[in-house]
Amino acid sequence: MWHQQTITLGAKSRGFHLVTDEVVGKISRLGEVQTGLLHLFIQHTSASLTLNENCDPTVRFDMEQHFMRSVPENAPYEHDYEGRDDMPGHIKSSLLGASLVLPVSRGRLLLGTWQGIWLGEHRIDGGQRRIVITLQGETQT
Repeated sequence: MWHQQTITLGAKSRGFHLVTDEVVGKISRLGEVQTGLLHLFIQHTSASLTLNENCDPTVRFDMEQHFMRSVPENAPYEHDYEGRDDMPGHIKSSLLGASLVLPVSRGRLLLGTWQGIWLGEHRIDGGQRRIVITLQGETQT
């Protein structure tokens, strides 16, 4: 089976957000897959997807602080058409990536105990974000 759909995540403030439940809750055919793969692709150049700690929110806070120090907004970027957070958003997105591939078994993601899907929102006000979901696998019989 192949299944593809596009979901929209609600607007989030700049930072890292645990979105596992929001994403999984919108995948219409996940429960049908016995063994397979889930591919997530974010259709934006100033936001990213990554897999990391799903329990302690201080990890997400510390990650944001690290990226703010590593990719400062006040550097002399040429590309600043959409504001001072524009080019830093592109850099952070490239560093973390635009996609994830996750294993699926018996209708569920096979994430580790402490793993969750994060949205990295790298703009002060990025707005809604679209994710293309592609699900491939053997269906339950």
